Amino acid sequence: MRIRRYRRSDLESVRALHRICLAQVGLTPGDGVYYEDDFPRIGEIYLADRGEFLVGEIPSGRIVAMGGLRRVDSGTVELCRMRVHPDFQRRGLGDRMLAELERRAVELGYPSLCGDTTLNQPAAMELYRKYGWRETHRERRGEHTVIYMEKKI
Repeated sequence: MRIRRYRRSDLESVRALHRICLAQVGLTPGDGVYYEDDFPRIGEIYLADRGEFLVGEIPSGRIVAMGGLRRVDSGTVELCRMRVHPDFQRRGLGDRMLAELERRAVELGYPSLCGDTTLNQPAAMELYRKYGWRETHRERRGEHTVIYMEKKI
């Protein structure tokens, strides 16, 4: 997998990957957790505001992974949109994407990362914990429990 910066032409592939990955863990529009209104504005929300958005593509050009960094404030960036297509999970692609996003956060000068996942996503929780993220709190949203995490870098 080659990791590169998001391009506007990636929009539909990124949106499709997002939908496939959330459906896999039972998250659906209107459930209090699922949202995708930021996708048409990735350039503005992520790239132009001291953040990042990366995609992972296989040699055929297919996007099979993604992840973003969205600025919270001058010292914190939020890790979001971490996704690996179900057909490509358990191959280390999530590890590679997370490591690259953390490296990029350091380059951008952020001392702290935050993010969230749900109890529906145990593989994500396992990945974050493996890389030193710690849970800060939990919140109930509709039928789902959101787990908030952070990491000092």
